[in-house]
Amino acid sequence: MLANYFPVLIFLLVGLVAGILFLTLGNLLGPKRHYAEKDAPFECGFEAFENARMKFDVRYYLVAILFILFDLEVAFMIPWAVVFKDLMVSHGQFAFWSMFVFIVVLTVGFIYEWKKGALEWE
Repeated sequence: MLANYFPVLIFLLVGLVAGILFLTLGNLLGPKRHYAEKDAPFECGFEAFENARMKFDVRYYLVAILFILFDLEVAFMIPWAVVFKDLMVSHGQFAFWSMFVFIVVLTVGFIYEWKKGALEWE
């Protein structure tokens, strides 16, 4: 049973060795020119004008969460579209109608958010 996890162990070891190797090579071979302007913190290309702990409007987070939500839902559609022909052979019309229901729920959610003004920015 543990033999099934051997490829995962190899993958982890190769990733760990590659990460350590690249970090070590970067530190050994990379440029070491430090100066105040390069090491200064910056934000969006200009000097920070407020405290980093200032409060953001909740709409910023709402738009970010909505983007992640719709982005993930679209990401579910891509693998489905890739194997659609195989799904139609193995599952028939169920494969089509299940994604149709998924898209309808996504569309209803989008219309609800639009009507509530969640996507409006003042």
